Amino acid sequence: MKHDIRKYLYDIKTSIDSINGYLNEQLGERRDFFAYQSNKLLRRGVERELEIIGEAMNQILKVEPDIDIKDARKIVNTRNWVIHAYDNVDDVIVWGIIINHLPRLQKDVEKLLAES
Repeated sequence: MKHDIRKYLYDIKTSIDSINGYLNEQLGERRDFFAYQSNKLLRRGVERELEIIGEAMNQILKVEPDIDIKDARKIVNTRNWVIHAYDNVDDVIVWGIIINHLPRLQKDVEKLLAES
């Protein structure tokens, strides 16, 4: 695996770890959507990390378009949505990404880093 791809994978891992850290600091073990929704600073922090994840994935896809990460293109599309449609970001969708998709992405990234 090329050095650049490892760096971008590490950036994704760091952002996922940051999101989990923010949630734990602000919400504790009780990951409650309404508590998330009422905390603007937390929401903005998570959105920024999603931007970083999406941009890192975009860079990876330029070098290795067939990387073994589920929904890689959708991850980039999410980044574009958060950045360019900032006034239309839906907290329910972001929460769904956090709960349903980040754990899978984390596993994919950790697997690729371990293999390289």
